[in-house]
Amino acid sequence: RSEHRKCACAVLLDHPPPPPSLSTRPRSQAMAAPAKTFVLYPSLGVGHLIPMVELAKHLLRRGHSAVLAVVDPPDGDAASAAAVARLAAANPSIAFRLLPVPPSTDPAAHPVRRAHDTLRLANPALRAFLRALPAPADALLLDMFCVDALDVAAELALPAYFFFASAASDLAVFLSLPYLYPGLPSFRDMGDALVRCPGTPPIRAVDMLVTVQDKESDLTKVRMYQFKRFAEGRGVLVNSFDWLEPTALKALADGVCVPNRPTPRVYCIGPLVNGGDASGGGEKRHECLAWLDAQPEKSVVFLCFGSKGAFSAAQLKEIARGLESSGHRFLWAVRSPPEEQREFPEPDLERLLPAGFLERTRGRGMVVKNWVPQAEVVRHEAVGAFVTHCGWNSALEAIMSGLPMVCWPLYAEQAQNKVFMVEEMKIAVPLEGYEKGTVKAEEIEAKLRLVMETEEGRKLREMLAAARKMALDAIGDGGSSQMAFAEFLSDLENSSMENGGCNN
Repeated sequence: RSEHRKCACAVLLDHPPPPPSLSTRPRSQAMAAPAKTFVLYPSLGVGHLIPMVELAKHLLRRGHSAVLAVVDPPDGDAASAAAVARLAAANPSIAFRLLPVPPSTDPAAHPVRRAHDTLRLANPALRAFLRALPAPADALLLDMFCVDALDVAAELALPAYFFFASAASDLAVFLSLPYLYPGLPSFRDMGDALVRCPGTPPIRAVDMLVTVQDKESDLTKVRMYQFKRFAEGRGVLVNSFDWLEPTALKALADGVCVPNRPTPRVYCIGPLVNGGDASGGGEKRHECLAWLDAQPEKSVVFLCFGSKGAFSAAQLKEIARGLESSGHRFLWAVRSPPEEQREFPEPDLERLLPAGFLERTRGRGMVVKNWVPQAEVVRHEAVGAFVTHCGWNSALEAIMSGLPMVCWPLYAEQAQNKVFMVEEMKIAVPLEGYEKGTVKAEEIEAKLRLVMETEEGRKLREMLAAARKMALDAIGDGGSSQMAFAEFLSDLENSSMENGGCNN
């Protein structure tokens, strides 16, 4: 591996910090329950690690200690390693421990299969790590795709819970799919036909999870195996809140998503969102924030599509034309087209965007290469709308800022999220054409004008203001998410007492 990669990982802590003493914990926490030690086990990729870091911070604020066991894949890249190192440096109270694993059996396999195999091969390292802890962990909190770690937890008699970092509605879909899909054709052959899952609005087959579109593929087999094992956990912590998804949560509570077997208890403990320090580019304030400081309140459209969101050169030109025609101020994070990223890690804006675009929009628009501090941008008072890929972290950040969204799903479960956000939650509007490969400039302009200028846009803002208030209520004292987390701790305590308090 490269020296860059080795150096990036060198900042990881060697030993977990001791649990906070009772004297350093708030009285309410000290009186409520003894401090516990949680081992958090994220799947591969920064997108899975960031929500786990937020969960760890949530645990620390409540007087517990948290250790992140991070799998160090043999084929990992320097950029991912550097992101892990930044997260570790930004969160010194959380212990990060790297778990080395042997190479995957098939390095040419699809990334989903390779990630699944890598996590399975990491079981011996996870087992050794858990056994070597100075004091036994109280629970193992697993990422949604770390299902084979259930075997390690069972071997060590360690309570294992899943942390589901997407919507509760996605959880309802995923739990039901192993039982629903066998009776249906491949989603890719169903087109716009509707799929009906318990607790969710009907979903077009084309909008179902990308990796299960081909019913007979190896990817679908991996996902069905993972989804079936979700039900084996002691419970599921979900990064959402009761008010936002009542229909899905009722279906989960009623047990209708998993036929003929118990459904694990669901605890909605969110929103847990990035406070602005989790994926950053150092301590220096980003130049785009200074630019936003000079813009009028709620006047800027923010376009950002996650760490993997990249478009073709033709689509970038359509976006640029739509922005220019809309007349609105904008902040746009642009990556090189996927096929160019190895040769051009930084996008050549003059070549990729329409001739003269940057000059014509200078003053009312800012284009940033690759990365922006999204959590800080969505909170900025100058931002009035968010064009997003519908990753759940991004959606929650927008909700916490009362920011209307324009949905442009790209991969994973994002098209499902679009359905929930538009039809169930009513906090976003969709862009048409994404499923066909190209969103036209005219559609982009129309949806920006709708959100920024029309009565429908005003109603959307009112809905987001209500959602923000309910989110803050949920995580506040006595709120539904606080109560759910207390119930989780109580259930964990009771199960530990039933098992005699021994876990290895």
